[in-house]
Amino acid sequence: MTLPPTIDRPPEDEEIDLPTAGPLVPILGEPMGLPAIIFGAGTFAGQYNSDDYLTGTIPLRAVRLALRYGIRTIDTSPYYGPSEIVLGNALSALREEFPRSSYKLMTKCGRYGVSTFDYSPTTIRESVKRSLQRLQTEYLDTVYLHDVEFVATPVAPRPTGNPTLALKDEAAAYGLAQGDEAKIHGEGDQKILAAFYELQKLKEEGLVKNIGITGFPLPTLLRLAILILHTPPYKSLDVLLSYSHLCLQNSALLEFIPHFYERAKVGQLVAASPLSMGLLTATPPNWHPAPPELRQAVIESSKTWKGDFPNLAVGYSIRRASSVEKPLPLVVGFSNPKEVHECIKAWREVQAESGKSERQEGESVARQVFQDAGYLDWSWASP
Repeated sequence: MTLPPTIDRPPEDEEIDLPTAGPLVPILGEPMGLPAIIFGAGTFAGQYNSDDYLTGTIPLRAVRLALRYGIRTIDTSPYYGPSEIVLGNALSALREEFPRSSYKLMTKCGRYGVSTFDYSPTTIRESVKRSLQRLQTEYLDTVYLHDVEFVATPVAPRPTGNPTLALKDEAAAYGLAQGDEAKIHGEGDQKILAAFYELQKLKEEGLVKNIGITGFPLPTLLRLAILILHTPPYKSLDVLLSYSHLCLQNSALLEFIPHFYERAKVGQLVAASPLSMGLLTATPPNWHPAPPELRQAVIESSKTWKGDFPNLAVGYSIRRASSVEKPLPLVVGFSNPKEVHECIKAWREVQAESGKSERQEGESVARQVFQDAGYLDWSWASP
């Protein structure tokens, strides 16, 4: 595909480019000063949108509107195709309205294709420097090791199911038994530690401010966070991102939160994908890992709500993310200004407790469908 050159001047405002009246998304505070909603720029990739979209001005307009609403942190990755380049061009064009100091950038390293992973220290360093160039910035606020479960040594009794069992009787089978905190289970774990050590050096050099890991299986994320804490130089993760585990179908992250904070000493948790990578929409992507039975359960669940089902789903994640003792920033993917407006509408409704009882009843009924189908708090295999 042909990527657009750096845009010198952003397009003129139309009505859809302007925030509607109402409260803006707040900053949650320490330790990282992240907003309640984070812009997920995984949408700036071929998996979600066409080349014509990526070479046009809609991504820039979505970013501009989000920033105007107070969504002052953006999450991307080299794995998301041209996302970093599209985002870098957009932010460069918006630099007069939104200078670099007015927002935070989060990106990732280590994953570069569906089955392409390279956690070698040399590649990690090269990846971070390439991201700096693509995003047209001198520093990155956060860099994660991307999808660590594909590189880490597998430690689990089964690939699917309810992950909260790892916090109970099956802790040992997931490598989470007391006394196993510093146990390296194989070559994959060594690669994780070496890559993370390189990120620590990049942080010391000032190129990166915060470092962490991302992935899908919660037991694996917890085990690796604990392992990093108990391996020299014995520094905990600044931040950890979990996706698709704080959504209408699967909210298992809630049970893991105290373990991440108390046992692994993680500084900041971030939850992502309230629509579970499009699963909780009318048209889930073909590549989505959910089995046919779960897809059917989504269809049946959506029939229980008379309104907009994605709005109910996003509202559920917003409510649960803000209701925990230490509120979680929520990464939401946006393709266009309309989706930004829709998210803000859901966020404001939840904050104002507009239709609270009706919403919570709807959430409960929708989740019961997943319960009856055997897919409530159920996680698919990854890898």
